[in-house]
Parts: sequence; C-alpha cells; structure tokens
Amino acid sequence: MRARSPNRKSRQIGGASMAPESHAVTLQSRAALAEIRDSLLETYASNDAMNQLILAHLEPRAWRAQPPGQKGSGRTIAAIFAHLHNVRCKWVRLTAPHLKCPPPLDPDRCTMKQAAAAHKRSAAQCLIMLSDALSAAPNRRVAKFSRDSWMPTWPAGGTMFAYMFSHEAHHRGQILMLAHQAGYRVLDKTPGIWQWEKLWKQAGLTTRPR
Repeated sequence: MRARSPNRKSRQIGGASMAPESHAVTLQSRAALAEIRDSLLETYASNDAMNQLILAHLEPRAWRAQPPGQKGSGRTIAAIFAHLHNVRCKWVRLTAPHLKCPPPLDPDRCTMKQAAAAHKRSAAQCLIMLSDALSAAPNRRVAKFSRDSWMPTWPAGGTMFAYMFSHEAHHRGQILMLAHQAGYRVLDKTPGIWQWEKLWKQAGLTTRPR
C-alpha cells in the first residue's frame, strides 16, 4: 500500500494542476463563442444598413420599372423590397410569436419611404429574435427556426443567421441588377454596401467588423 501512495499522490497533484488549466480553456472557449455570436449580430444589424443605403440612393423612377422580359413575369424593385420585409415578418411570426410583427407591405402600393420605415422595424425585430436564438441561455425562447409552415424547422443557431443574411444578399443583388437594366445605376461611384466600417456606424454600432 505504501508503494502505491506516491502514485496516488502524483495523480491527485496532476488532477489538481489540470483543473485550473481546463477551466481557463473553457472560459476562453466561451469568450470566443461569445465574440462570434456578437459578430454575427453586428453583421445582421449592418445588413439593413445596406438596404437603407440602396433605398436612399435609388432613382425613384426605378422603383416600379418593369423588369426585362414579358410583363408581369418578374418582381419590380418595389415588390422585392416588400417581399424582404414580409418574409422577415413571417419568420418572426413563426419563430418568435412572442414578438410583435410590423404590418406587411403591399408590393403594388408601397412607397420608397414606407419601405425604408418598414425595413427598420422588421430588422429590429429580427435582430431581437436572432439575439435570443444565438444565446447560450438555457431559458431562451427561440429554439427553432421556422422559415415557412410547409418547410422543415431547423435548430435556431448559426445556420439560421446564414439563411436570413443570404436571403437578403440574394435579393439585394437582384435589386442592383434590375436598377442597372432599367438604366439607373445605384452606388456606381462608391463601394457603398462594401464599406462595412461605415455601415457599422450607420447601424449605430460602436465596434468594427471583426
């Protein structure tokens, strides 16, 4: 028994010496995850700043310009902005029903000013929803992401953010292309939506892209 005691002592010493190191690694991991979470939320907050920038520089005549091809075969820029807002509201309604949904936009009647105001409201609600979805809190209210009633739900997390951001980026590209095809170039003299440092400030953030 005495021959074994040094080994037992050494294991105990080893276990004690490892505990602080393991705790430090856990704290570092949590801090890294928190930074990633905050970066995703900041990016989504700046996402609407991109939409607002386009609305602020868009030629009014391009708002309801018919897209190329057969009449009625595609969305106008006005209809796309209405679609973006209305889809956000649907996500909030299905995924976070405890949050209030802003009124929908009529794609055939909404003005640029109405679209800008509506986008600010729906972006704010989506940001609240995402903040809860990406939280590590055990009592978070947003645990599932529902894109539509007929589509499979996903666990709320990073993929939810990626889907929401990608959807808007896709339609932003359509908007810029439609404006160009109609003869009204948008943000052609400035990087605009690629000046993320400025977008962060426009979104009211005190941090920088990280």
